Amino acid sequence: MSYKQAWQDAARQVESWKAAGKSVVFTNGCFDLLHPGHIDYLHKARELGDVLVVGLNDDDSISRLKGATRPISPMADRTVMLAALKSVDLVVPFSEDTPLALISTLLPDILVKGGDYRPDDIVGAKEVRDNGGVVTVIAFVDGHSTTALIRRIQAVG
Repeated sequence: MSYKQAWQDAARQVESWKAAGKSVVFTNGCFDLLHPGHIDYLHKARELGDVLVVGLNDDDSISRLKGATRPISPMADRTVMLAALKSVDLVVPFSEDTPLALISTLLPDILVKGGDYRPDDIVGAKEVRDNGGVVTVIAFVDGHSTTALIRRIQAVG
């Protein structure tokens, strides 16, 4: 699926924010079965700048990355839940397996990923740095993962 219009709209919004002197933070993910770990991560990401843009893997992308039984929540639902969070300013879908093209289009000031990534290994790090931006990693909250949540639900039956 093509999200060309959504990307163009997002690029215009990012340009507007930057013109107003705001720093734009970007992160991405599947955010299937939103849980407290996601909320904490997005809140911490937002604290790094003035606005937070979330790149959201679409359903086909998640199925390719995580298997045919995923996502549990369709993209429309995941988009609504993310957009409802006060820490999230904009949600932008993407269909590729990585957000490289989206990051290259938006060129955020700050690129953030969670977990045990090394900043140099984050997709889009070179593009962001080449345009004067910074790349950072936020530690995950222990005890929260979508996979663990799915396993608990399956165990309950």
